[in-house]
Amino acid sequence: MRYGVSGSGFGNGGSDSGLGEEWGVRAARSRALAVLRIRGRALGAAILPAAVAVVLYAGEVTGHFTGTGWTTARWIVTVLAVLVLLAAAAVALVVARARPAVTPTVELPETAAPDLHRLVRDLADRLGVPAPAAIALTPDCDSWLEDRSHRSHRQAGATGSPVLVIGSPFLWWMRVGELRAVLAPVVAGTGPAADPDIAAARRFVRGLDAAVAVPDEPGLGPLRRFGARGVGRVARLLLRACGTHAAEMERGVAAAGSERAQAVDQGTRIVAQEQVGLAYAGWDRLLTRVALPAWRMGRWPSGLDAGVVSALTELSRRDRLAEGFSSRLGERPACDLLEEPGAVDEAASLLAARLFHGGPAEPGPDWAPVEWSRYPEEVVDRKWRADAARLHEVLDRLAAATGPEEADAAEAPTLTRVLTHLTTETHLTTETHLTTETQLPDAAHLPTGTDLTTAQDEHPGASADEHPVPPRDEHPVPVDDEVSNPAADTLAAALSARVAREDAEREARITAGAAGFSGPDGPWPLCPLLPPRTGRDLLADHVTALVCCAAVDTTGAAPGLDWLDGPALLVDGVRATDLTPHVLALVEEGDPAPLRAWLATTGVRPEKPVRLL
Repeated sequence: MRYGVSGSGFGNGGSDSGLGEEWGVRAARSRALAVLRIRGRALGAAILPAAVAVVLYAGEVTGHFTGTGWTTARWIVTVLAVLVLLAAAAVALVVARARPAVTPTVELPETAAPDLHRLVRDLADRLGVPAPAAIALTPDCDSWLEDRSHRSHRQAGATGSPVLVIGSPFLWWMRVGELRAVLAPVVAGTGPAADPDIAAARRFVRGLDAAVAVPDEPGLGPLRRFGARGVGRVARLLLRACGTHAAEMERGVAAAGSERAQAVDQGTRIVAQEQVGLAYAGWDRLLTRVALPAWRMGRWPSGLDAGVVSALTELSRRDRLAEGFSSRLGERPACDLLEEPGAVDEAASLLAARLFHGGPAEPGPDWAPVEWSRYPEEVVDRKWRADAARLHEVLDRLAAATGPEEADAAEAPTLTRVLTHLTTETHLTTETHLTTETQLPDAAHLPTGTDLTTAQDEHPGASADEHPVPPRDEHPVPVDDEVSNPAADTLAAALSARVAREDAEREARITAGAAGFSGPDGPWPLCPLLPPRTGRDLLADHVTALVCCAAVDTTGAAPGLDWLDGPALLVDGVRATDLTPHVLALVEEGDPAPLRAWLATTGVRPEKPVRLL
């Protein structure tokens, strides 16, 4: 369970900071007592039938409650008391034995980071609070205290005291002073955590939260699952009763920690807070644009945290987000507090791949680490060619569904084939008129996959008299709100179904191999990174991949890596940023003219077959 102040929380400062801290502790303790009162009321309700039964039996002994009616009442109350006590004992046992969820982290013993441990201890001494029992890293842009005092976690060396969990991107992006300012309010939370009332209230809430999840644990028999559901309902009822008090208690603890931290590194506080938001933005872009394509290819970047530095450096260079940026980078980075930053970064990168995507716990033939220097070759180029192969396979299936003649005439994997397939009749006529002075044969009579720009060479005797030019339509695109391109819609639907099947098969393999995070608390849920894409977006991505393959195969273009946008096509060493609108014109409107102009300018030959995986 997370508690305390997150890494992005800072107080406002002021001369009355001591009063604010005292107020926060009092508020937290008051709410903790409210939680404990709810626990006491639940205990009182559980023993109430037993107390009534004791009174009835005492009345019989003293001769006050005699007769058949009182005897029947005693038996009923006795049975009820036994049942309630048994149920209460079961709930108490489940709550006590339930295993609270623990965030998966990379442990940092003192031997692996002596300087970092020394910094945290010195910070705790300056704040006048107990030092955290241990330090761990998480692949996230946040920092918090996590209680791991449950008996099932004591072997990790965190007995009876919270663990300081630090977001790994902070260590690589922030300077040492900035990290100290970020951790100050978090470490200050160990003071309220030592309060007996607050600690007891937290244990009670953690146990209830864990008991609610017991019915979903695997391996329970039907009878035990039925009983666990009953316990879960009781635990959920108690959680609703004390949820508001628990939330206010944590707010009070956070306020107290933030106020106490005002005395530490005031000058660095605002700068550190800016770096927290910047690190989060760069980390999000790095995961969704750079890491995710690699994970889907069975590769996991082994230096994600080091990549954060490159991504944020590029972001700051483009948007000029930080003044004095160069001088800031000249200060000592926080990752210097680690003995082996590379090994820690690799462990955190593997954990990020498991948390956000799913995958084996150890590297293997289909789950291998990749260095940034190899990323363009092992990820970008392979991704493009895999997408191009998928696109042509879907086209082959559509052709086979049309008729046996089309199925027998298998076409080479060329960009011309896709251009012809997606071009609408209106734009086909317009393109024919614009690209040649001599009218070519009607496109409907050309062999499938024929490049219209080269058809004149195949029919040198064609003349304008034999093939009169139809009048040019001034409005080739329909004026509807949505441009209709049936060929693109059909291809996008088939492509979406194919990708969905592949994703389902991959998830089934992950589940069968228990590749998601699994620890003493069971499997950890994966975190989706991107929302589902539309069919046309998916088609545009595949057409872009095919264009990039053709550019690499027929020109001097090369795959590259953009730290903020992921896979990139480098033409003469410069990233091609103008390709996307041309591809969208083809997919959305069926207009190949902009893309053909781009191909001609770049020197790409669309009629040449591309190399596929």
